[in-house]
Parts: sequence; C-alpha cells; structure tokens
Amino acid sequence: MRVNSYTKARTRAAVGLTVAALAAGATAGAGPATAQPKAAPAAPAAADCSAAYRIEQKLSTGTTWRMCWRYDGKAGLVLENISYQPKGEPKQIKVLNSARLGQIHVPYDDGNIEYDDLTGFDFAQGLMNLAPGECPGGTIKTVKVPDSWNEDPNVKGLCTTTRSRGHAYRMQGDTANKVFQAEGKDLLVYTVNQVGWYEYMTEWRFQDDGTITMNVGATGSLSWDDYDAGDGRGWPIGKGASAKATSHSHNAFWRLDFALDGSTKNNVEQYDSTVTAPTRGQRAPTTKTTRKKVTKELAGDSKAYRWWRMVSATGKNKDGHARSYEIVPGPTTKYPGRGYTKHDLYVTQYNKCELFASNNPGNCGAGAGKSVDKWVNGQALTHPVVWMNIGFHHIARDEDQQPMPVHWQGFSIAPRDVTAMNPLTPAELGRQNGHWRPRS
Repeated sequence: MRVNSYTKARTRAAVGLTVAALAAGATAGAGPATAQPKAAPAAPAAADCSAAYRIEQKLSTGTTWRMCWRYDGKAGLVLENISYQPKGEPKQIKVLNSARLGQIHVPYDDGNIEYDDLTGFDFAQGLMNLAPGECPGGTIKTVKVPDSWNEDPNVKGLCTTTRSRGHAYRMQGDTANKVFQAEGKDLLVYTVNQVGWYEYMTEWRFQDDGTITMNVGATGSLSWDDYDAGDGRGWPIGKGASAKATSHSHNAFWRLDFALDGSTKNNVEQYDSTVTAPTRGQRAPTTKTTRKKVTKELAGDSKAYRWWRMVSATGKNKDGHARSYEIVPGPTTKYPGRGYTKHDLYVTQYNKCELFASNNPGNCGAGAGKSVDKWVNGQALTHPVVWMNIGFHHIARDEDQQPMPVHWQGFSIAPRDVTAMNPLTPAELGRQNGHWRPRS
C-alpha cells in the first residue's frame, strides 16, 4: 500500500531523515561513493547550457566528461549533450543527446494494484534534500521542482562527485620486473526520489574509460500497511508467520537518445554467436559470430551469446574503425505480465512524444498507444532511440527492515572502438597497438 499524494506531500515536507550514503550493489558499477581529491579545472565546456546547469569534470586519470542537466516534472533528472574527452583525443566525443529514466513499473503479485511511478505516482515531486555527507567530496546542486507541492520548490537534491572503482587494469611486463596498474575513477551523478514508502536512488556513473553505467537503487522502508499477503504470495516478516509482506516487481526502464560524434543517424547492429561441438580433427568446440544490421524498429531479448551495439555513421577512431557503443544488460528478472515488459530492449524511431515506456501521457496520434511495445511497428530507423528494461522481483525478507538495504538494478553502455587504444594506456605502452613486436 502507498500513501496518497496529499499525505505523501505533507510527509515529504516534514521528514528530516536523510538517506544513507550509497551502498555496494549487485549490478555493474554499483558501489559506495567515496571522497576523492578535487580535480584540476578542465577547459570550458561548449556553451550548450548555462553554468548552473552544466556538469563538467576532469578525472584524475585524464578523462573529461561534460553534459547538461535539467529536471523534468515527471521523469526527474534528465542529462543532455553528454560527451567525453579521453586523454590524447583532440576534442570532445559526443555520445548521447539525452539520457533519462523511462518508467518504473511496480505490479504487485496479488494482482490488486500496479503503479507507474514516473507518470502515475509523482516520482519527480518526491525529490529529496541531500545532506553533505551523502555527497562526499562533491557538490550538491539546488533543483527547482516544476509544479512543486511545497511552498519552496527548491531542493538541494542533485549530487555530483567522484569515486574510485578499483583496478582499471593490471599487467605484468614481459621481463617480470614491472607491473602496470591503475585505479579507475568515475564521475557520479545522482538524485533520491521518495515514492510512497520507497526511496529511489537514480545514479549515473561516467567512467574514465568511457563506460556509462545507469542504476536505480530502491531503499527506504517496507510499508507497514502492507502485511496482508495471506494468499501465499508474500513472505513472513517479524515474529511468526501471521504478517506477510506482499511480493512485487520493480521494472525499471531507461530511455537513451544516442548522438555518436554529434549525429543522430546511428546504425544498430545485433550480434549472435553459435557454438558447435568439435568434429573429427578439432580439439575444441567452434564458435561463429554473425552480424545483423537492424534497420527497422526492434523488440529484442537478451540471450546467451547475443549483444547489440550503436554505431556512429560519421566518426572513426585513429585506427579507421567506426566508433560505437555496446549495450551491456545487467542482471534482470523479466516480468511477463504486460506487453511492454516482455522484452529486454526496444529500439524505436525517434518521436518527441514517446517519452515513457508505459502510461505515456502524451497524445502521440490516433492508434499510437501508450507504451513502448506499441511503438515498434516497422518504421525505418534513421534516428534510433534505445529503451532498456531491467526487472527485479522483490520478495521481502526480515533483513529488509529497518531501513531497507538498497537493492540495485541497471545496465551499462561500453565504448567499442571509440578510441584506438585503452584511453588509460600508460605512455610506455603507447606503441603496442595492433600486431606489435617486442623490440630486439
């Protein structure tokens, strides 16, 4: 059960609690935020947004990320014009026009209720103030919430900071007397939004190697009004077995509008590999990988030995290879109950009206439908938009109280041939590109 909008607004205005600092999670890139030394100031960003809405960070390993931010009245935080400049590259490389949540769909196992948290339960209105300790070594920006319920719409709710993620690489030299290793650094951007009893951490991690990881972490509290799952669909919480919390799913969608090298005319490719048992004379099974160009809208499913990438139509790296970004799904529990949750990935032709994966509020035309599955209708892809669906089936446990530990769900996009070599390559190894030979 969730509180109604009026009660939730009053609760949010009165509550002074702050959320615990980001905790380690199971999805790729999730982990604790830690204080980092302040980086040296980077060169000025392109004037695509005012200074108040610009995020610019040069990481200590040499990579600079630049982007703009705004706050949407339904989607919450939206990041735009995202680019990065690795060490050794002469200029910024644009990756995305925009990146944002596309929906958080929450159906309960007993079939009595389901929520669309972004468009049906005022996700954006629940932006929470952050305490300084929740943004170690960083900056908390003030966000003006559109159509705010509170007297003061200004919320100190956007954290930008840096963190160490552990080893970026490690390699022992040929002579066994030198080890090349480096710690990776990330730019972390996040907000916390309260929806009923839940508090959602929406985080974006921009790595120094060009990888972008998107996570949603659910924390807060189990609803004390919701211990009513007497039909066998819940889990006993507390002493005995009389109180059972209703199980439910969190189906998180992200919407990515790519613009590699500044162009929206990107190409989509799907790769599938098949493994064949060894025949006579072969010492091991063989694997063959095939490429399929995706030219029309797609509803795709993750499977073993399958992956997708978005390919630049205009840019190449110094080796002459087309720049691209690979889509790397995180762990997921796919919810089969709705048409829009039956697939892991959708690629649609850009339409400014198609903004939310379900319960889309815009009038996109007669027969257009209100969910992403309805928008996959055979259009040619000249400006592809990616929708990623990552599900989590929450069967509560005693350890979920009180407060509830963060459970993470998310995915990454990873650069593939954006740079000719690892952008963190030490100068001493810079010549070892391609089929190199040791010096005599």
